[in-house]
Amino acid sequence: MEPQKIVLNVNGIEVIYNHVILVLKGVSLQVPEGKIVAILGGNGAGKTTTLRAISNLLQGERGAVTKGSIELRGERIENLSPADLVQRGVVQVMEGRHCFAHLTIEENLMTGAYTRTSKAEIAANLEKVYNYFPRLKTRRASQAAYTSGGEQQMCAIGRAIMTNPSMVLLDEPSMGLAPQIVEEVFNIVKDLNTKEKVTFLLAEQNTNMALKYSDYGYIMESGRVVMDGIASDLANNEDVKEFYLGVGGGERKSFKDVKSYKRRKRWLA
Repeated sequence: MEPQKIVLNVNGIEVIYNHVILVLKGVSLQVPEGKIVAILGGNGAGKTTTLRAISNLLQGERGAVTKGSIELRGERIENLSPADLVQRGVVQVMEGRHCFAHLTIEENLMTGAYTRTSKAEIAANLEKVYNYFPRLKTRRASQAAYTSGGEQQMCAIGRAIMTNPSMVLLDEPSMGLAPQIVEEVFNIVKDLNTKEKVTFLLAEQNTNMALKYSDYGYIMESGRVVMDGIASDLANNEDVKEFYLGVGGGERKSFKDVKSYKRRKRWLA
């Protein structure tokens, strides 16, 4: 089996907000080309901060990477602007479905095409988005403000696809969506991954859904990666089932609360 080509290599990064608050504590992860990798964990675990560190969106939050390195195909990218990253094929879809409320769905999608100059390419990309998101085609003339949460999430992902990305960073795609819509969104992500060979790194609290569709997962707690592995192995892991999939375990919410914490301390070292 040929070795996997690593597109993104995050190596021991530390992120500090407002010069004092340590949010990420030595986070390392790798994203192989053409795979779907999930960052999992509860609210405040550091998932969004990790994505923002990669796509260089921390400055607006008064955050900075103070240690470690982030490499895209072997090139250090900590000092590149988000626009530079889009040129290199990396696009982030923010949590909360940021659509321009007063624009139509199609106008929103077209804002994703600003890096493209060929009209033919833009038209082909738009057709591709409508092919993957038929629901958007029917709503193409509707103002985004009057579309559903699911349609807005599809619009946000569709807009990213308009840039012809090689890698999409997807933050909390399931947030606030009905279960069947979540399933629909994840199915489209899987489709884009399989057919268009788009690599995905997604941050997701819905561990069950994320592990079902991902190839590999990293579990974060309090700004650290506490466990990682092949998605199917994590889904079958007793500890993951207990703490993150809501199977057994009652009220315990954190690895740190369990009696055998010392045994697991190697994950937190």
